[in-house]
Amino acid sequence: MKRSLLLAAALAIALGACAKKEEPAPAPPAAAPKASEAAKEAVDKSKEAAAAAGTAASAAVGEAKDAAAAAVEKAKEAATAEKK
Repeated sequence: MKRSLLLAAALAIALGACAKKEEPAPAPPAAAPKASEAAKEAVDKSKEAAAAAGTAASAAVGEAKDAAAAAVEKAKEAATAEKK
């Protein structure tokens, strides 16, 4: 009796191991359009940020030029004042 019970259990395990395994369900297709839209929005915001950074950099360059020109003028004035 023990042998037949053991044989039946072994047979059940063997058949269970050979059973067809189900493939996982593919991702829902609704996620792709949402991800694409989010990516486009991120690109647009990146472009806006890059444009703002370029504008800020241009303004900083202009201010640096103005400050340098003012420093040069003061240096010239100081040099001419020493000569007198």
